[in-house]
Amino acid sequence: MDKLLIRGGRRLQGDVTISGAKNAALPDLCATLLSAEPVTLANVPQLQDVSTTLKLLANMGVVAERHADDANLVTLDARQVNNPEAPYELVKTMRASILVLGPLLARFGRARVSLPGGCAIGSRPVDQHIKGLQAMGAQITVAHGYIEASTPLGADGQPTRLKGNRITTDMVTVTGTENLLMAATLAEGETILENAAQEPEITDLANLLIAMGAKIEGQGTHRIRIQGVDKLHGLKPAQAHQIIPDRIETGTFLCAVGAAGGDVTLRKANAEHLEAVIEKLREAGVGIEVGADWIRVTGHGRPKAVGFRTREYPAFPTDMQAQFMALNAVADGTAVIHETIFENRFMHVNELIRLGAKIEVDGHSAVVTGVPQLSGATVMATDLRASASLVIAGLVAEGETLVDRIYHLDRGYDQMEAKLRGIGADIERVKA
Repeated sequence: MDKLLIRGGRRLQGDVTISGAKNAALPDLCATLLSAEPVTLANVPQLQDVSTTLKLLANMGVVAERHADDANLVTLDARQVNNPEAPYELVKTMRASILVLGPLLARFGRARVSLPGGCAIGSRPVDQHIKGLQAMGAQITVAHGYIEASTPLGADGQPTRLKGNRITTDMVTVTGTENLLMAATLAEGETILENAAQEPEITDLANLLIAMGAKIEGQGTHRIRIQGVDKLHGLKPAQAHQIIPDRIETGTFLCAVGAAGGDVTLRKANAEHLEAVIEKLREAGVGIEVGADWIRVTGHGRPKAVGFRTREYPAFPTDMQAQFMALNAVADGTAVIHETIFENRFMHVNELIRLGAKIEVDGHSAVVTGVPQLSGATVMATDLRASASLVIAGLVAEGETLVDRIYHLDRGYDQMEAKLRGIGADIERVKA
């Protein structure tokens, strides 16, 4: 099991190119199931979760090819899908695998998908996905750890299409919105998704589907309207859909520079997707300048402690809570952090305390009192974003920090240690 060895205390200087968004790439990859023609995606990050999704799609019969001259350009051909199933062995490590359910049901009229696994930050039930698909006419049972879904058979003995409907989810759910959005593109009639998630990744998926021939309005708002079509077409390499920059990777590097100090420009970054995070960084005294596709971040001295409450987009993202906690751990003052999305998302607290942080947790709130200096130690990553917070803490800690179980990090950060080395960090991967 690989580890990261970090020798802290170095300021960060230079440029970093932000990769494509993990949380956009995964639904985009699953959306290629909706077409019988090849679909090409650009800016696909090289991540463990992407590799797992490609394996999952290959198991169904999808042929995927990374282009030799551009590893971030991927063409997927779902013409020969012969196994509309997502087995537990491939689903257990990644909750986003549930995103094949809607496309399989919409195009093939049947799907068998294992209940998802993934990281341990909390419960993310799939009942909203199931209720929405049932409202569109799907027949669904859950047994022996699998979701068994189908559409009724017609007079010719073939599966019928899903039926458009007005669907209001009981809660805002990103993957639920994505699954129902994909399913609705091939349904008969109109589907209206109420209480839809508004994340940029939803808009990215809708833009891909529109490029493939779908009729969608309202993406990025709480109400999305979809007119079903008979089929979706492919996208040739010259028409490749460009996946948006990863806003969480962007925010992670912003926090790293804010905590460690320095002057770094993030290339291929979209500041509009991070307004709540940028506002809090400026409140903390971190310098932020933005352009059309770049963000410059400067850090001088200790940041100021800033509190926040995680909420659905466009408010402060739960995926940035851990990284901001690491920043607050070395800030001047005391900050209160309220986590409202996931019940188990303070597991990084004990590891930060091992590095000398002063943090007290009370239910869904954490009180962080900044200290002038952290000290290096061996720590263990518990989930994807927690691992990023430990890397940030290691960058500012005195001495050596060894971060164990970084397979969590590899799920969502494309060559993070190489990018950090490129801006002056003393960091290396230690092979098991």
